[in-house]
Amino acid sequence: MTKTTWDHQVDVLVVGSGNGAMTGAICVHDMGAGEVLLIEKGERFGGSSALSGGGVWVPGNRYAQEAGAQDSFQEALTYLKNTSPQGLVPKSMITTYLKNAPKMIDFLHERTRVRYISLAKYPDYFTDQPGAKTGHRSLEPVPLKLSDLGDEENKLLDGGALYLFYKFAFTQTEVQVLIPRLKGWISILARLALGYYLDIKWLLKGYGISRRATAGPAGIISLRLSMRDRDIPMWLNTEMEDLISEEGRVVGAVVNKQGKTLRIKARKAVLLAAGGFEKNQAMREKYLPKPTNTLWSAGCGTNTGDAIRAGQSLGAKTALMNNAWWCTTKMIPDNEPFLSIVIKSLPGTIVVNKAGKRFSNESQNYMSFLKETYKQHTDKTPCLPCYMVFDETFRKRRSPWPQLIPDFFSFKKKCYDTGLIAKGNSIRELAKNMGIDPDGLQATIERFNQFVDSGKDEDFQRGDAAYDRYYGDPEVKPNPCLGKISKPPFHATMLQAGDIGTQGGLVINENAQVMIENDEVIDGLYACGNCAAAVLPTYPGPGSTLGPAMTFAYQAAKHITRWGDQEGP
Repeated sequence: MTKTTWDHQVDVLVVGSGNGAMTGAICVHDMGAGEVLLIEKGERFGGSSALSGGGVWVPGNRYAQEAGAQDSFQEALTYLKNTSPQGLVPKSMITTYLKNAPKMIDFLHERTRVRYISLAKYPDYFTDQPGAKTGHRSLEPVPLKLSDLGDEENKLLDGGALYLFYKFAFTQTEVQVLIPRLKGWISILARLALGYYLDIKWLLKGYGISRRATAGPAGIISLRLSMRDRDIPMWLNTEMEDLISEEGRVVGAVVNKQGKTLRIKARKAVLLAAGGFEKNQAMREKYLPKPTNTLWSAGCGTNTGDAIRAGQSLGAKTALMNNAWWCTTKMIPDNEPFLSIVIKSLPGTIVVNKAGKRFSNESQNYMSFLKETYKQHTDKTPCLPCYMVFDETFRKRRSPWPQLIPDFFSFKKKCYDTGLIAKGNSIRELAKNMGIDPDGLQATIERFNQFVDSGKDEDFQRGDAAYDRYYGDPEVKPNPCLGKISKPPFHATMLQAGDIGTQGGLVINENAQVMIENDEVIDGLYACGNCAAAVLPTYPGPGSTLGPAMTFAYQAAKHITRWGDQEGP
């Protein structure tokens, strides 16, 4: 490839626009890489990060230390050793993450607009394991304003699931109180509603969501503003079609920018941070357990495995392709899938299979719950789809239906007509209407109600772990996760095997360099985020996807620029 064949040249080309991509672009810039270009396939930026809770799991971070939290590298390492099966991820990758994630946070804090809040009460996901903590390992972005983006305020990807009533943005701390309707939820809701409806100037713009941005959108806004401070260009509607290599080194990429094919030379490196393959049905069928469907995934619609396939075409090694960041989802007619994280954990619900039997602890973390669901699922005893069952008391106090969707009553009718929800004046009638075995459901609820009285779930230990209780109701005694199902009419909603993204991808080393089958690296090619094989695949705590994405973007930047730690924060 001669110089005259290149349509555009930069020093570093970054593919994607989520937390990992933007962190990488900022880091290589500040570390002296030269000219940087970030390209995004979609017409809006932010990717899966903008659709997420925005949390990052970083043990020993500066914000936790400032809050007086006690933690150590050794405790975090012990915890990961006990929550990640031996051999699943190289130890060197785990130690690299634990050592460098706090440094990445420091780098961004000291040089950019990125700011986080330490979550004092959000526990690790396996609190019964040695080294676990009940708070201060996860961070969430400081709330910002969409209007801070100026002429790009309508270019940020937004997900309705991150907005209460599809209007009001909420933080992790607020959602823990709002969704279960715990003590104080009314005052929080009133504050959010007033902030929204009194912002007349913003309402007139017609976006339909609050100016206030929290969670994933807030994290992306802070990163995008930091990019703009550095004049780092971002091309939207620009899809990477192929990587270009010369003599074993990646030197650029072929992209389609708004229908025009361009060859972009990357003098120093290409960093892939373009997400997983959750919206590619063929790849799901090839790699993921069955049943599987792109329609059930709450991941980013542009994530079709482009970066993974481009790496594979160069001989890149892949790992963990049979797994995803699992989470049950409710199917919403004419809308995107709705994550079912909190509701099924609350007292007054159970989740059953077609036989009407419980098969797992409903209050455990969402990733583990669905992994157990797949484990239990067979043709003889199908567990997918599964069904969340509750009574009228629960419906009135903690309604599980998304409210204030446009034409809500039409939406509800569609749910009944399509079998997504059902009700009955008795348990047996509900079971018949939902297609569940009546005898099985009747026996299950009778047994479960006995557990409620004793406060001990003898079948699945629901409520024993600190994480279970995080989304419980402390006013419910003796177990905050257990509530009776006894008042008719009874209700059920179908849950599918959804996800928030896939976790399998290109194998990388400690420098985020992409590796080939003989464990050599592809010179000039780096990867992070969901297009790289997960570093924390068991999801040890909230933010276990974004934390590694950002950290290995930081690692890539150091290696690309030969920037030493001694020069850093």
